[in-house]
Amino acid sequence: MSEAADGVRRVAAMGDIHVRDNHDVGALRDLFGEISRAADVLVLCGDLTDHGTPKEAEVLVEALRGASVPVVGVLGNHDFECGRVDEVRKILCDGGLKLLEGSSVEVDGIGFVGVKGFAGGFGARMLGSFGEPAIKTFVAESVQEAMQLEIAMRQVKAPKSVVVLHYAPIQETVEGEPPEIYPFLGSSRLAETIDRFEVNAIVHGHAHRGRYEGRTPRGAPVFNVAYHIEKPTGRPYAVLEI
Repeated sequence: MSEAADGVRRVAAMGDIHVRDNHDVGALRDLFGEISRAADVLVLCGDLTDHGTPKEAEVLVEALRGASVPVVGVLGNHDFECGRVDEVRKILCDGGLKLLEGSSVEVDGIGFVGVKGFAGGFGARMLGSFGEPAIKTFVAESVQEAMQLEIAMRQVKAPKSVVVLHYAPIQETVEGEPPEIYPFLGSSRLAETIDRFEVNAIVHGHAHRGRYEGRTPRGAPVFNVAYHIEKPTGRPYAVLEI
């Protein structure tokens, strides 16, 4: 990984590739090659596959041969769709992806820490654990993801850190989506956890029609890097200076 005289690293981030069996592998491989020339590390923010099939994971691994920089990432909801996530996980990890699932990895002075995250809503409208067992189970999943994130963040020793999510931690970066689905796009529990620590950036996907940039209540920068979100690069990926 290269670094400028002031110690700045370039982190490319992109989510929601939704690789299919018939994906244009050459075009995706070329994109990863382009990213490798623009950045020092690539972060993938979930929904790596479209239906969570092993074949889709194999297509992505083949395309990732175009990347010459370290690649880290998290899974998204689509990667669980067909119930073969264990196979998908193994294929991706064997293919060189450093998968973050309540864990962290340090890449040349930057600690990348991540979870998939979960739904639940934002602020005063966040769903609480009250009522039917089904609601309590739903909220428990959101709480568990936040707890896993906190445990992982406590393990980061690097001087700089980037939080990697699929679901959004704040409402600001999902605005542009229909308001009715906000509760299914993320949860403030993630931001509450993150704001207990000093972080340099948070990246997520999932909200395809959201906004590129926002901040947690404490002021940490949040970037929605879903594939179709308009970014300063003019490309499907963002490049952050960390």
